Amino acid sequence: MEAPPPSSSSHSHIITYTQTPAPPPPHTPSGSGSGSAPLSRYESQKRRDWNTFGQFLKNQRPPVALAQCTCHQVLDFLRYLDQFGKTKVHQPGCMFYGQPDPPAPCTCPLRQAWGSLDALIGRLRAAYEEHGGSPQTNPFAASAIRVYLREVRECQAKARGIPYKKKKKKKPTFPRGGGGGGGGGSSSGVSGGGSGGFGHDDHAPSPGSSSSPTTMISSRSSASFRDD
Repeated sequence: MEAPPPSSSSHSHIITYTQTPAPPPPHTPSGSGSGSAPLSRYESQKRRDWNTFGQFLKNQRPPVALAQCTCHQVLDFLRYLDQFGKTKVHQPGCMFYGQPDPPAPCTCPLRQAWGSLDALIGRLRAAYEEHGGSPQTNPFAASAIRVYLREVRECQAKARGIPYKKKKKKKPTFPRGGGGGGGGGSSSGVSGGGSGGFGHDDHAPSPGSSSSPTTMISSRSSASFRDD
């Protein structure tokens, strides 16, 4: 007796998968990659500075939140950076005090150059407001920070014998109307003290727009800093 043919319910179901090709990526205009545009050197340095300052606040005892940061933490941060400086600052008792090119080494400490600190504060001031901080409460723009930077500038200028001179634009001379013996006009190029636009030494790049910022912060256990 023949066995009845197997019913349809006993058939094994074989599932086959057909691989459909992936849809083509969306068209992007030429010149722009799939990701965001690479950061400029200034933006990359500003991000590293901001992250390092945030880590510095976390390492405080007790830790300090960014929203609670004041100019006192900023000043502590600037003084903390001095241990990583490479700019020789002669002490008043040093025989090379006030000499721009000392003929021999001495035991005076190394410090962060004023120009490097000035550029750093400029980047952190911008980063603070980019992260939602108010310009009115910006601790990097406090008057105490400006006073500290001015004192560092004057101290290093005297110790190293390198004066910082403010550059002023010459006033244009215009022809006077009417007759009268036209005396030769003169344009004044006065150099003197001030709060900005000072020339820097080799270790102190000018801040912000006048020159590209240099790397002050490199990796260490928490961070490592250097002058340029």
